Amino acid sequence: QVQLVESGGGLVQAGGSLRLSCAASRIPFVINTMGWYRQAPGNQRELVARLSSGGSTNLADSVKGRFIISRDNDKNTVYLQMNSLRPEDTAIYYCNVETYRFVYWGQGTQVTVSS
Repeated sequence: QVQLVESGGGLVQAGGSLRLSCAASRIPFVINTMGWYRQAPGNQRELVARLSSGGSTNLADSVKGRFIISRDNDKNTVYLQMNSLRPEDTAIYYCNVETYRFVYWGQGTQVTVSS
């Protein structure tokens, strides 16, 4: 059974930092892209950052210069270093793993940034 185990969410003051991790296991296909999406109450789920196996990165404009995505291909783990957090970054953050066959989602981890 496919597992995406997320960790690192929590409550932080504005200007602070958090690091999210997502470890994928039992993925039966070659992983292409790993990344993070987020969904705030009343909003649609949106891309935060994604990183392909070849090293191509997509970052939402709202997080450029503040968030850094990285991955360990040997461990099938993706990280999101979030710096200079703002209250508008408050959301549930979902890990996303794309293969050439299926897309997998984590259960989500709450990030709350207080002003």
